[in-house]
Amino acid sequence: MRILYLDCGMGAAGDMLMAALLELCPDREAVLEELNHLGIPGAEFQAEKSEKCGISGTHMRVLIHGEEEEAGEENPLDAPGQFDDLFHEHEHGHGENGRGEHEHGHGENGCGEHEHGHGEHGHGEHRHNHEHPGEHSHAHHHAGMNEIREWIGHFHVSEKVKKDALAVYQLIAEAESRVHGKTVEDIHFHEVGTLDAVADVTGVCFLMERLGIEKVFASAVHVGSGQVRCAHGILPVPAPATACLLEGIPIYGGSIRGELCTPTGAALLKYFVGQFGIMPPMAAEKIGYGMGKKDFPAANCVRAFLGNLRNQESENLAEADSIVELRCNLDDMTGEEIGFACEILLKEGALDVYTVGIGMKKSRPGVLLVCLCRSADICRMEECIFRHTTTLGIRRIWCERSVLSRSFEGIETPWGTVRRKLSHYPGQEEVLREKLEYEDLAAIAEKTGISIAQIRKRIGI
Repeated sequence: MRILYLDCGMGAAGDMLMAALLELCPDREAVLEELNHLGIPGAEFQAEKSEKCGISGTHMRVLIHGEEEEAGEENPLDAPGQFDDLFHEHEHGHGENGRGEHEHGHGENGCGEHEHGHGEHGHGEHRHNHEHPGEHSHAHHHAGMNEIREWIGHFHVSEKVKKDALAVYQLIAEAESRVHGKTVEDIHFHEVGTLDAVADVTGVCFLMERLGIEKVFASAVHVGSGQVRCAHGILPVPAPATACLLEGIPIYGGSIRGELCTPTGAALLKYFVGQFGIMPPMAAEKIGYGMGKKDFPAANCVRAFLGNLRNQESENLAEADSIVELRCNLDDMTGEEIGFACEILLKEGALDVYTVGIGMKKSRPGVLLVCLCRSADICRMEECIFRHTTTLGIRRIWCERSVLSRSFEGIETPWGTVRRKLSHYPGQEEVLREKLEYEDLAAIAEKTGISIAQIRKRIGI
């Protein structure tokens, strides 16, 4: 299986992802030429050599009618007077993200985040405003989903690329609608709705298809720390729409101050990445480095590993999967209360819930409650744990696991149809294990008064 693993240790932005993917192409110049013939009016893609902490990579620029906003000075929030001249009459901010994402003081998340300006993160994404494709203007035109659909519909790309690009924008629109309390159709994008932003999203979708990637994995996402200044005030990192897009995705902060993951980067990761966590066993063929503009103590880049998932022989052993363990220690609840909490978690979609007896401080006996769930279900599971237990904190452990493929079939018995669970290696017919479904056996035992063991024996499994 041809897979891609993205190392997001310095966050993610549209231009960085596009640059990393371009580096994976064996014929970069030819692919760059293809990007410049996607039919995006006035857009020109430029790939520049860049070096961060001694590592060589590529920085992508998108020019619209030959223009790109120039970088301003880096403006860390803890510097005195750093925003005195940040916003002038057109609100052209210089970015908190430093990816070079320039949001003209409004931001795709409605917060003035700089998606191609030159803010703290220096990733180099740039945003101009345009009245419509082909008509160059610095006036603030707020494009909605209908306009985005019309623009992308005229690009010279496959239907799959159009579908992918529109799906990414749909995610951004849904995040914006939550932040602003409006319907998706009422949302009007700010700089994320301009042609160079659309070019970034479309470029990433085009390269994903061009590379023939079947599955995408990614690390936990570094979002940065501190605050982001916008036209509406000072907000925490990650900013509102970015935070919405990153729900269910493992994220973390750090000592680097600034907004490391942009809304566009978050939306692209959410759409394409199937699993987040540690790198799966893979045979890497090539590694691409997508660089931002700013310099930090750590290399300001996204790394992309292209290769195959394991080898064919081991790939058949089991399917790779990522889950999360939510853990908490309890020492002041009754057994009935803990049992009820476990039942609620299972009803809410937990993969499994179990308890272990432990010894706690002051020699008190206690219970370790462990809930296994998908990353997308973390918030719901944690809410249940806090609501139905007395814990004051929950620990998260990200796990990689291997699972056998499972399927069900019905078998006829004297008491009706009973489901049988079959387990086997992916892609192989041989059944390794089979088991009758407990709920079906319990229902028969309750109705007939025959023990479950006797029912199994009579069925012959």
